Amino acid sequence: MERYRYCKNPFVVDGPLAPEWALPPDDVQAFHRSLPGYQPTPLLELPALARELGLGAVLVKDEAQRFGLNAFKVLGASYAMHRFMAKSSAGARPGSLTFATATDGNHGRAVAWSARRLGHKAVIFVPHNTVPARIESIRGEGAEVVVVAGTYDETVRRAAADAAQHGWQVISDTAYPGYVEIPRWIMEGYGTLFAETTAELAARGQAPPDVVFLQAGVGGLACAGTIAYRRAGGRVPTLVSVEPTDADCLLESIASPDGALREARGKQNSIMAGLNCGTPSLLAWPVLRAGMHGFLAVEDGFAEDAMRRLAAGAGGDPRIVSGESGAAGLAGLLALVREPGLTDARRELGLGPAARVLLINTEGDTDPVNYRHIVGASAPAPGAA
Repeated sequence: MERYRYCKNPFVVDGPLAPEWALPPDDVQAFHRSLPGYQPTPLLELPALARELGLGAVLVKDEAQRFGLNAFKVLGASYAMHRFMAKSSAGARPGSLTFATATDGNHGRAVAWSARRLGHKAVIFVPHNTVPARIESIRGEGAEVVVVAGTYDETVRRAAADAAQHGWQVISDTAYPGYVEIPRWIMEGYGTLFAETTAELAARGQAPPDVVFLQAGVGGLACAGTIAYRRAGGRVPTLVSVEPTDADCLLESIASPDGALREARGKQNSIMAGLNCGTPSLLAWPVLRAGMHGFLAVEDGFAEDAMRRLAAGAGGDPRIVSGESGAAGLAGLLALVREPGLTDARRELGLGPAARVLLINTEGDTDPVNYRHIVGASAPAPGAA
């Protein structure tokens, strides 16, 4: 397996996306603001890292702070379940519904948290290689956890089959034939983090980013970011997806002769567990194919380096607790800056001394054992200096 792979998107189109993807519903941010404990997550600047990498600025949107759940996924799950409940009369009686989903950890916890908040049940299906800490965090939200002897894609199929058999409602962040409405609501929910970022930069009087790195599993977050930055009338930054070489379904798809959906070549066993997906979302892929500028896959070592750099806060930068998937954006940036084989890609993407780069830290230490193993110390307690 290569240490990295990169493919420039030969199918990218200029201008805004199709009208149906132009703007999210007006109520997305209003809904999130209505939730107890809501506050925008931090947008941090890392000037020392920017100097080290020869860039104008490096910004990190720290989603590990979101609702105390250590990951961004709750934005999508909570909004999709809100939309479902508004559309359905079945949930009038508390406890009358059971929500189900497949997950590598963070999305499942978000569904469980949202179900508990609504007074309903949750059954969460996880692949067999899901670490105990992520399973326990899901159970801690009151959900039943079912461990599936298979990959993430196989777990998605098991969740759908069991839900159909028992009459449960699936809340999946990947779309497949016959199931697209709820994944679309989930992606719309992710839009809040990009709206917060835009508003914060405007409030500071700072320019928007020139390059945005978006980690990708099935492509939901990457799709949401593409929609946010490809709206009519806005300046479009260069968009780069990052995934593990062991779960490179987006790169395989864009590198195919027709740019059609393809399965990952790897075994989907990366430490970047939230990105261990074998097939792109049926809903997300057309947007990514039209709107993403570059597709990058990197091996786990780059993620480990990124986690250590964010935790160290070298040169006076703020220390950031970033898990394996959370650090994927910086992992891709490190590969592009450091690897001689990516010199042309770096130039094409505009990663020069004036470039303002945005990264999304999608999760904190959701696997505390591996975090300590990689970083060399446990993450500080929330709120600790």
